[in-house]
Parts: sequence; C-alpha cells; structure tokens
Amino acid sequence: MPHEPSGRLPQPAVGRLSLYFRELHRLNDGGTSHTSSRELGQLVDVSPAVVRRDLSAMGTIGRRGVGYEVVKLIDAIGQLLGSGVQWRVVLVGVGSLGDALLRYRGFERLGFRLTDAFDSDPAKWGRQVGGVLVSDASVMAGRLMETRPELAILAVPADQAPQVAAVLVGAGVSGILNFAPTMLKLPGTTAVVNVDLASELQRLAFSVQNSAR
Repeated sequence: MPHEPSGRLPQPAVGRLSLYFRELHRLNDGGTSHTSSRELGQLVDVSPAVVRRDLSAMGTIGRRGVGYEVVKLIDAIGQLLGSGVQWRVVLVGVGSLGDALLRYRGFERLGFRLTDAFDSDPAKWGRQVGGVLVSDASVMAGRLMETRPELAILAVPADQAPQVAAVLVGAGVSGILNFAPTMLKLPGTTAVVNVDLASELQRLAFSVQNSAR
C-alpha cells in the first residue's frame, strides 16, 4: 500500500502535490530535466514559497541555482500519493459523465486502472467503453467480491447514491469518488470525496462576478 500522507501533510497540500505531479509529468514529456519553485508555482497558480513548503514537508529540498530534478520529484511525489501502486477502480453509472471518465486516458498513468463499469440500463450491458466492459448493476456485489477493487467512482443520480455506496462499502471498497449531487456519509473505514459539479460551477461564477467588480 502507498504511504499515508494525511498524517504528515494537510489535505490542501496533498491536493497541490497532485497538481505538481501532473505538471511535472508534462515537463518531463517536454524534455525538461529541472524545474524551480517559481516555475512549478506558476504552473499551478501558487506562490514559490508554498511550493517550497509543500516539497520540504515531504523531505524534498531543491538545490540553489539548480532547482528540483524533475524525474526525482515525480518519483518522490508518486510514492507519497500512491501512484507507484496500481489501484483497481470501478465505475458505477455510465451516463454522459461516466462514459467520459471511462474514455479518459490520464488515469492509468497515475496508477489508477479502471477494471469494471456497472449500469442499470440494459442497453449499455456488454458494451466496451474505453476498453472497459459495462455490466449489469445487479451483479455488481458479486463481481466486486471477486475482483476486490480498492476505489470506486460513483456517477449515479442522487437518490441512488446511498444504496450503491452501501454495496461498495459492503464489498470492501476503501474509497469512493462521488459525483452524485448529494453528500455521502460513510463509515470511518471508507474514505469519500464528494464532487458536486454544479456547486463548483457556482463557485466559479461567484469568483468571476467578484473579480469583475
């Protein structure tokens, strides 16, 4: 299992590390061997001081005049965030959002392998979306007991989310990324991240409105 960051770093720092990790991969793909706290900060819109604090908290110190070695930084952050582990992930709900998530190619690189997808619509059963087979949601519990995924993505209507989450928890899923427009409250042994896209859009609109004043 990956290192547990929460005891060492506050949650906002963990979120920023994920953004650094993404941008470092892009720098590496472009042939950049070293980067600075200033460059990395500009890429994720935080100050160089915040970057240095985040990286020093995980034991990584840049060299004056040289900066940070991109490959080593990718490895260090990857180990902390668990990207060195192949996380098995299932998706429940293959509507427009679920379909798009299955087709997204960025998960594999970060250590997340989508193994199964489930939906209650018979028209979707047996389809391959992004290389993942969509199965009948009624067989989900049995299938999960066989494959033992660690994580799940929930993209179902709000009224279905608690029931589906209960099945996932019962099957031993350790964490759920919830896109249903409802707050899930799960047992303490199961981590949950609730993502309400409409609320995030409201926050964006508020920021735009206030920045224009």
